[in-house]
Amino acid sequence: MTILRFYKLPSSLSTAFSSRHERSFSGSSELVTLTTRRNQCWRFSPLKSSNGSPLAGASWKDDGKEMPVPKVPDIGSQLAENRVSITVVGASGDLAKKKIFPALFALYYEDYLPQHFTVFGYARSKLTDEELRHTISKTLTCRIDKRENCSDKMEQFLQRCFYHSGQYGSEVDFCELDNKLKEKEDGKIANRLFYLSIPPNIFVDVVRGASRSASSPNGWTRFIVEKPFGRDSESSSELTRCLKMYLTEEQIFRIDHYLGKELVENLSVLRFANLVFEPLWSRNYIRNVQLIFSEDFGTEGRGGYFDHYGIIRDIMQNHLLQILALFAMETPVSLDGEDIRNEKVKVLRSMRVLKLDDVVVGQYKGHTKGGKSFPAYTDDTTVPKGSLTPTFAAAALFIDNARWDGVPFLMKAGKALHRRGAEIRVQFRHVPGNLYKRKFGTDLDKATNELVIRVQPNEAIYLKINNKVPGLSMRLDSSNLNLLYSERYPREIPDAYERLLLDAIEGERRLFIRSDELDAAWAIFSPLLRELEEKKVVPELYPYGSRGPVGAHYLAAKYNVRWGDLIDSS
Repeated sequence: MTILRFYKLPSSLSTAFSSRHERSFSGSSELVTLTTRRNQCWRFSPLKSSNGSPLAGASWKDDGKEMPVPKVPDIGSQLAENRVSITVVGASGDLAKKKIFPALFALYYEDYLPQHFTVFGYARSKLTDEELRHTISKTLTCRIDKRENCSDKMEQFLQRCFYHSGQYGSEVDFCELDNKLKEKEDGKIANRLFYLSIPPNIFVDVVRGASRSASSPNGWTRFIVEKPFGRDSESSSELTRCLKMYLTEEQIFRIDHYLGKELVENLSVLRFANLVFEPLWSRNYIRNVQLIFSEDFGTEGRGGYFDHYGIIRDIMQNHLLQILALFAMETPVSLDGEDIRNEKVKVLRSMRVLKLDDVVVGQYKGHTKGGKSFPAYTDDTTVPKGSLTPTFAAAALFIDNARWDGVPFLMKAGKALHRRGAEIRVQFRHVPGNLYKRKFGTDLDKATNELVIRVQPNEAIYLKINNKVPGLSMRLDSSNLNLLYSERYPREIPDAYERLLLDAIEGERRLFIRSDELDAAWAIFSPLLRELEEKKVVPELYPYGSRGPVGAHYLAAKYNVRWGDLIDSS
């Protein structure tokens, strides 16, 4: 036998491999390599005696100690036998049709799904397999740069899609689904993923039925849960308590699709892989941080859902707060999901509870522009008359720790604004004793260095610097060092749901929200939300298509800040 030296071990062998694993080995080679999709490798090389002959016996090295290895397992063969069954609960809904099924097809087209996989749709609607396939085929597309064999791939994918009609709270119906899954799994190791694309009030019913009647008999079973995760601390804790009656925390994948966006995932790379940024990433150099989300349309018939939650719960408490935690966290011990989530929780627990004095709420009103009329929020027939639900909110948050003490983190989110976008703006401090301040006049904000991470649309990272305008006179100008993704990386950027679905299949949890993280997030916002509702705070009205309520400008001015997106567009 041969002694093997173990060079690198992936953190989660059972989930690290997708169908694209490789195994290279030859008799003359001195290296055996197993490579995962994420380039995690098992590498073995023979240890030899002083005369060059292979040693008898077998072992592998772990922290300098040789451990016995009777045999190198044929991992590739074992994994090839595994089955993955993906059940989309709520398959007839818009989210499933517009996002989940297209994301699964994109993963299939790119060969990221396991070799043996099956997709089941589950909903109350009475559909046949063919009817489901016809419905989802309308939303499937191939990437612009990957059109080859697109129609063939679509047909192959659709043939792996099936449908089962059942009630969400019926264990009998889930038992019937279990029988259908077992038929497709053919007695092999079965791993099952349930995507709950349903309203939160039926999460627990579905989890109860699926966990009791349709869990995998010999593999893992995981549940992806869509936001909202409650309306406040109490309802969120109750939801978590009920889910954990049937599942462990390791089985629950709370999804926030914004964490799957390319520029959000790039945050830690930008900071920790570039020496130039890390020394600047603190109160010593950063004057304020702005997290901005804007939509240029209103509720458009979704007012009934939106009115129950409002912009603070829908956007700020999850999307923007998650981005803030990733931005502000300390360097994690490793890139392991638990290490990253530990650091995010520390940030959230260091944050002050949000006060009403540091918040401005607004609601869009009807407006006529260019001969076209735009409706008010309360004109939506699904919205209760006289609703006080905010469609806009701005807030100033603070992190009470050594790195960020005194730095305002300004959030702004709204509907029916003048433009669509999501971005992170890092405004640095003014240059002390600036030799050129007279050249900028009185408006030093225009001379402020600013790092902008544009999450959407037209993904980009740019740094605003001051530069001399060519010529004989000394004129200064603010210019951008611009990384525009569409120019630097011409291939189409994957949708956030693709990344998150793949991570859930592989057991990668770093982009999903842990229960203690959720508790810490709600603790920041729940007192404010309660106060807004108890005091019936009337939101400031702003015209549809405007830049939002005037109060947002006063809030920023309170901390000597100007909104960066408004400076850029002025």
